[in-house]
Amino acid sequence: MPTHQELVIPALQAVASLGGSAESGEIVDYVIEHYPNSESLLEITYPKRPSVAVLPERVAWARSMAKLIGALEQPTRGMYLITKLGEGLLQLPEEKALEKVRDLDRDYYRQQRQRKLSDSAQNSSRQIEDSQPSAEVLADTESDKDATGSEWKAQLLDRLHRLSPEGFEKFVLYLLRRYGLQLTHMGGSGDEGIDGIGTTPLSPVLSSRVAVQVKRYAPQGKPIGRETVALFQRDAQTKGAERAILVTLSRFTEAARKAANAASPTVDLINGDRLAELIRDDGESGVTLQPTVSETWFERFD
Repeated sequence: MPTHQELVIPALQAVASLGGSAESGEIVDYVIEHYPNSESLLEITYPKRPSVAVLPERVAWARSMAKLIGALEQPTRGMYLITKLGEGLLQLPEEKALEKVRDLDRDYYRQQRQRKLSDSAQNSSRQIEDSQPSAEVLADTESDKDATGSEWKAQLLDRLHRLSPEGFEKFVLYLLRRYGLQLTHMGGSGDEGIDGIGTTPLSPVLSSRVAVQVKRYAPQGKPIGRETVALFQRDAQTKGAERAILVTLSRFTEAARKAANAASPTVDLINGDRLAELIRDDGESGVTLQPTVSETWFERFD
């Protein structure tokens, strides 16, 4: 399992490859898709939190660390831009880049200690613990949790995965109806790859025919690729759909995202993270969030 420091460069590569800017979830998805042996790594979970995979959380730590050392900047919550420093790190050989990341992390921690502590005797160099992020990294990651996927999302996706395939289809259609779609369930062996068909409102007087496909893949399992999206597009076109929606508990590869807009009908892709947000925002579909207090956030005023 890579440390959060070893994942800083992959996180920077993700932002650079996505055009120099990326949302929190896009960074995590990109790193997981391109990191060697990621499918096996995703099977590693926390002993006390068996529904939470270690790798996505470490990528989130790496992203926060990249921000704190100046390799990324965050103009708005959940959105990141690569900086000149970040671009410079990507020009270095891998080993030198990792060494530079560790030096920058050590320098950042030392500056934080010097700012907080008046006793110079306590301002010693940090002993790097590769597997554990600093309190500042944890605090920054905590502040961005809703955008990256937190424990409530993992718990929700695990519960949805324990539904039967047909039960999950029915739930997704129920949720889409909550958002205004009018759908008929097409489940069964003769559904021709379509789980729901109906209309979606475009305005008070216009609507569009829409096809829905639901994939109950494991939240930390194999992502959906281009072939699945392309096949769904053909099936949706056969049904006369002008729009299409593909829903999964898992993720989509970069090739799948490109394929979704490469032919008609275009496909709106809803991964597990986005599905959880839709359920949360609906407010009446099994998820109730309570306000939480971030103790470390208030340290900046001392």
